[in-house]
Amino acid sequence: MIWFLMVSVALWSFGALMKAPRSVRWAMIALLYGAIALALFVLPAGNPLAATIGVAPGEWLLLGGFAAIVLSYRQGLTWLKSRARPAHASAQTGTFSTTELDRYARHIMLREVGGPGQKKLKNARVLVVGAGGLGAPALQYLAAAGVGTIGVIDDDVVDNSNLQRQVIHTDARIGMPKVFSAEVAMLAQNPHITVRPYHRRLNESCAEILDDYDIVLDGCDNFDTRYLVNRLAVAAGKPLIAAALTQWEGQISLYDAAAGTPCYQCVFPKAPAADLVPSCAEAGVIGPLPGVIGAMMALEAVKAITGAGETLRSRLMIYDALYADTRIINAKPRTDCPVCGG
Repeated sequence: MIWFLMVSVALWSFGALMKAPRSVRWAMIALLYGAIALALFVLPAGNPLAATIGVAPGEWLLLGGFAAIVLSYRQGLTWLKSRARPAHASAQTGTFSTTELDRYARHIMLREVGGPGQKKLKNARVLVVGAGGLGAPALQYLAAAGVGTIGVIDDDVVDNSNLQRQVIHTDARIGMPKVFSAEVAMLAQNPHITVRPYHRRLNESCAEILDDYDIVLDGCDNFDTRYLVNRLAVAAGKPLIAAALTQWEGQISLYDAAAGTPCYQCVFPKAPAADLVPSCAEAGVIGPLPGVIGAMMALEAVKAITGAGETLRSRLMIYDALYADTRIINAKPRTDCPVCGG
């Protein structure tokens, strides 16, 4: 049994290293289990291989039955989740109503977007990490643009000190979880979209959430979470639009390792010392700056979804609001990157 577990872990790790899908990794383990089961039932009791496995056929079938129950339970949960969102799917893939056509007319008139581009936005699923300074304007503009399904994950609640810059929240909603406050504002802006609020802290267990989305926007305020979002996005093969800001300066880029561009950790291999990059609470931030950078995040998402223009793939934009200066830095994948390996 220990031998089987060790080989299974090795197969899973090798598959992860080769960036094989989870289904392929499970299939390899299932083949290993089937081969061992066949050996136990075919080989005589005294056979050295059977003795090495060290498990009776009945015990082996019991293990397989337990695994089948667990997998069936997971599949059942997935099925229930899909059944719980039938209206969302039909709303995204259905035709535009007269109200929607009028609402999105200025988009449809644009040669680079048009009707097909607006339909892509309607069918798109975007996950925003953080409903604070950067997430607030990004969420508002994604909703206004008609992105069909918008997920937002944040474990914080609205605080009075947020309202100087986090314009999606209001004084009346102080104390409310930010994801639900954002949901109220987004649906008030555009009732033709679906909002999925996740009132929780992002961690490794959130990997499955990313599978439901086409693109991820990271507007969090600390390096640990930025590196985590990057790892999850690379593992899921999702484009990541990440931005950050402090005092008067903001930066933004689109990281898409699956398309051959650098990932976030290629550009920022290590987090700087805490005293070099103080938080907004420690150093302050000018109120409109998150609006500028957050709106850029939404714009990059709209361009990535519709295929309009040039995105910030392989380019890092730095905006200095104090001196009205913008710089672009080209970025390349790093072959020694521990996340994407270049």
